[in-house]
Amino acid sequence: MFYWGNAVQLTLYTDYSLRVLIFLGAHPDQLVTITEIADSYGISRNHLVKVVHNLATQGFVQTTRGKGGGMRLGKAPEDINLGELVRLTEGGFHLVECLNKTKNTCPITPACALKGFVSEALDAFIAVLDKYTLADVVRNRHQLSSILRLHPVRPTRPARRS
Repeated sequence: MFYWGNAVQLTLYTDYSLRVLIFLGAHPDQLVTITEIADSYGISRNHLVKVVHNLATQGFVQTTRGKGGGMRLGKAPEDINLGELVRLTEGGFHLVECLNKTKNTCPITPACALKGFVSEALDAFIAVLDKYTLADVVRNRHQLSSILRLHPVRPTRPARRS
């Protein structure tokens, strides 16, 4: 998470990870390319390459290389927990310096109660996300797929199991 103005936001890495999964969840019967996702969202293809690689490594996405290749979800949408995904992609929630044990230089940490309150708030944030899956997000799949169009539509090839 990072601060943007007065607001706290998830990192772009987490945001893009969620967007990739939403796109794939909205197009379950098609192989999709990184370029198609980048074009639909108006974001950098280069940023998505690393995101997709990580999602594939974690089993969230299956990729097929070569001509006619692409990607699809590696798990059923109901098996992709949002809290788990955010924990994997954020790499640590340090809203205040004292939550980062290796970089904390705040002199009042031993006597300050703020650390506990912020930690409790972060736990509550993740607890809410833990209640939802990608299936909840893409419940309106047809509306999402009409906004996030694929051009041209390519049929899905059966996934190879290894």
